[in-house]
Amino acid sequence: MRVRLQGIVLTLVALLVFGLGIPLGRSIAAGVQQDLFLDRLTDTARFASLAQRPLLDNKPDLVDSALRRYTEVYGVQVLVFDQDGKQVASSLGPNAARLDTHAEQISGPAHEALAGRRSQSGGVLMPWDATPLVLAEPVLADGEVHGAVVTVSDTGAERAEVLWWWLLLATGGILAFTLALAVAIPVVRWILRPVQRLDDATGALVASVVSGREAEPVGESGGPPELRQLGRSFDRMAESVSGALAAQRAFVADASHQLRNPLTALKIRLGNLEGHVDDEPASADLDAARVDAGRLHQILDGLLSMARAEASGGELDPVVLDDVVAERVADWTVVGQARDVRLIVDTAGSGTRVCLPPRGAETILDALLDNALKFTAAGTEIRVAVERDGDRVRLSVRDHGSGLRPEELDRARDRFWRSPAHQNVPGSGLGLAIVSELVAHADGELELDLPEGGGLRITMTFPAG
Repeated sequence: MRVRLQGIVLTLVALLVFGLGIPLGRSIAAGVQQDLFLDRLTDTARFASLAQRPLLDNKPDLVDSALRRYTEVYGVQVLVFDQDGKQVASSLGPNAARLDTHAEQISGPAHEALAGRRSQSGGVLMPWDATPLVLAEPVLADGEVHGAVVTVSDTGAERAEVLWWWLLLATGGILAFTLALAVAIPVVRWILRPVQRLDDATGALVASVVSGREAEPVGESGGPPELRQLGRSFDRMAESVSGALAAQRAFVADASHQLRNPLTALKIRLGNLEGHVDDEPASADLDAARVDAGRLHQILDGLLSMARAEASGGELDPVVLDDVVAERVADWTVVGQARDVRLIVDTAGSGTRVCLPPRGAETILDALLDNALKFTAAGTEIRVAVERDGDRVRLSVRDHGSGLRPEELDRARDRFWRSPAHQNVPGSGLGLAIVSELVAHADGELELDLPEGGGLRITMTFPAG
């Protein structure tokens, strides 16, 4: 946006400079040309008056000395023609006159003058146009044309004057453009400083809300009053959003925690009823109630874990991922043996470190291994791998269960979502959602894919600690 705004300002300045400079340059050239025209026209008229009597007396050589002196002083060639269009005198002498190099430019104005018409001012004098200024004046006596006087003026000095004026204008335009650039850059930065801070704060707000941290206020960092007011409004909005989400998380955590006590008491009471219910339908209802109470207890545990994951904030602790994997796999191996499932660990064994929220690595591995053991078939294996690739660390858990359909991979991270094929398997549908939250807190990436041989592979990539 800064580049576009600076471009607009500089374009307007450039249009102003060119809009004023070009007409002014043409006006200067026209003024120099007009001054030259009037000066030469006056001299041409004077020579026409001077040549009147010699032409009437048929003695044109009487003006030769005056013509030559004029050319010596001013460098302007003067030619005299009789009424038949024959050149009879020249400021360059009789021989040189007939070898004049501007014959083509002279003939037209000379015939105009012999027809009784005076020369008119030509176009604007341009520095690159070396055409001489040719003026012709009729020699009149008693209203009749008896000849014509033509002056041929070199315009080099005038063209040089115009060129210097134009260079001066160009220099002024460049200086004005440079000054505008020097002024526009800080002004544009001053205008856009609140916008930049708002843009940065918007990106940081998402991360702060997700991680549970307080959003950094934009404040009043200069700029136009309207943008400062926008910054204050953004701070109020960010504060309201952060407060609402914090209250929501606190409610989920408090409600889950408070519901665990009566739920535990309910499970105990349902357990105490075992053996005291003889009626067959009532006994079946009692078993179903105990199953539902257990499932509700599992959901509350998942909600508590989710609340802790969301409220973990931005604090990240470095952990040796190889050690945590070995520890958690060792604990879950007992469960795997009971289900005839082998747990295999592939690690580099080089003390690979990553930064995760407190107890984040244990929570991630527990959730993934729990899911893998639920869905993998007996007699198969679950493989946990840790790989280092440059400045990234990959942690993957692969099972050999029924897996998911390709269109279900994106939805698997949603809260409480469960595949229709797994509805009969105990679970709350929060495991992958919790893992996704923790991976996002650690600036990592989570990917689900269906490897060859069946099952599901969950891969997490973290920055190396």
